[in-house]
Amino acid sequence: MLNLLCKQDYVREIEKTRDSRMKWWREARFGMFVHYGLYSQSGRNEWLMVHENIPTKEYEKLADTFNPKAGAPREWAALAKKAGMKYMVLTTRHHEGFSLWDSKVNPYNSVNYGPKRDIVREFVDACREFDLKIGFYSSLMDWHHPDGWKCAFDSAARTRFNKYIKDLNTELLSNYGKIDILWYDVSAPMESFEGWNSLEMNQHMRALQPDIIINNRSQLPEDFSTPEEHITASDIDWEACMTFNGISWGYVDSAQAVNYAYSSQQIIKMINTCSNGGGNLLLNIGPTPDGSVPEDAVEPLTAVGKWLSENKKAVYGKLVRNKNRHNPPFGGNGVCGSSSDGKSVYLWNWIWPADGCMGIGGYMKAPKAVRFLKDGTPIEFEHKDHRILLKNMPSKPLDTHAGITVIELEFDTAPEYVFASYYPQLHGGKTF
Repeated sequence: MLNLLCKQDYVREIEKTRDSRMKWWREARFGMFVHYGLYSQSGRNEWLMVHENIPTKEYEKLADTFNPKAGAPREWAALAKKAGMKYMVLTTRHHEGFSLWDSKVNPYNSVNYGPKRDIVREFVDACREFDLKIGFYSSLMDWHHPDGWKCAFDSAARTRFNKYIKDLNTELLSNYGKIDILWYDVSAPMESFEGWNSLEMNQHMRALQPDIIINNRSQLPEDFSTPEEHITASDIDWEACMTFNGISWGYVDSAQAVNYAYSSQQIIKMINTCSNGGGNLLLNIGPTPDGSVPEDAVEPLTAVGKWLSENKKAVYGKLVRNKNRHNPPFGGNGVCGSSSDGKSVYLWNWIWPADGCMGIGGYMKAPKAVRFLKDGTPIEFEHKDHRILLKNMPSKPLDTHAGITVIELEFDTAPEYVFASYYPQLHGGKTF
């Protein structure tokens, strides 16, 4: 029998284990979101059912034609690994209410319809094969279930629907071995954790999976926040979830979507913003109707993976969190980003100086060494007052994958850095 805690005690209890549970996640930086379901067949957005006001009975017909090819989840996982991602999150059941596993609670599922296969099982097996942490997305909102809207005003419907959601997630966290992330989405129509009975439900989920981490979308703060379609740092653990094209989470035609899709450079820039702000990037793909990776995602993600393999020190592991982009703990200049492990500062150069020279302001002491991170080639430099001047560098970027060359400034101890140290206008009149 689960000994339930009040909210205050529950929050205090999960805080005790958060650092150990979150360690891998805080060092992972980059994961793959996979939105796949009945809607994938249409190529018209994952909210197809609602946007087009399709009656439930008409929409259900998509379940009969849903037919992911054998090995589709393995294809997703192989690309995630190649891209340098460390974990994956799958929409096990989106708002349309169709479960991608052999659910005894929800007969509207991929074993009773369509492929007659447990797609979640295939996903879990693929993640384990490629050594990727496993995340289950679970929608709270459900357009298919008859109590999915009555629960907001009918107490009997609320009791039934909360049990339904709890039982679905119990299946997911009981039948597939160790699961690393429970990723809730859209707590509508109810507006509070009390309405969703989240306090009891999440304690039950944690009892099933003691090491699991849970996001904040069941109306409790839990372990991490989830800014969506924007990258906004937070003082708590956070993960920016982003579509691949700014249009749809579900599949849309690759030939047209490629004009809106992120390039490898844009993805790397997002990774920098997340890394520098102490967060993660969960980048989505919307597989095609048969489950294939959309073509517009393959080339950029492959290039990102090659880039990450050569610049991993600037991305993975424990990095210094930048809480203020206007006065960062360590910085670069106007045409590069930065990250730091506390001793070395990594400059991510978006624009390369054609004259082979670069100035970096604000460093009060000289670095011990400056080098290209890719191959360790030393860079000639001079430290002059509060400036580091890099000299005689190649006229073109060294990086051949995305054109983003990373330079490492290595210090003996934590570098002393003051943004715009020559300009008291930015320091309230204080001089350095």
